[in-house]
Amino acid sequence: MDAADPQTDAAAPPLAPAVLKAVERAMLILVGGLTVIAASLELWAIFEQRAVTLADILLMFLYAEVIGMVAVFYTSRSIVVIYPIFIAITAIARLIVLQGKDMDPINIVFEAAAILILALAVLILGRRREA
Repeated sequence: MDAADPQTDAAAPPLAPAVLKAVERAMLILVGGLTVIAASLELWAIFEQRAVTLADILLMFLYAEVIGMVAVFYTSRSIVVIYPIFIAITAIARLIVLQGKDMDPINIVFEAAAILILALAVLILGRRREA
């Protein structure tokens, strides 16, 4: 067949989307693997310190949510927008906990407002998905 034959061009999938899909999958595998490694290192640090803090627990939630987001991608072939929002909420809550009493009170208000806005976004997106 000739290289300019339209049937040949139509049968071959475009190379760029296939390459990008492979890169996306490789990056997600890397993210999942690195998250497992980071969670393992954190668990080891907790074991060595023989103390678990609220910040440690929130960090483990962050790791679990990232792994959950990767798992959802592989089962549904799409990234649900709600998972990154959950990750952001947990990250802000962890930031508030880590900053503690030395933090300017107005910053706590701003960060709490950010959590409220993100929670409202989850509520709206959740209701939109149900409809």
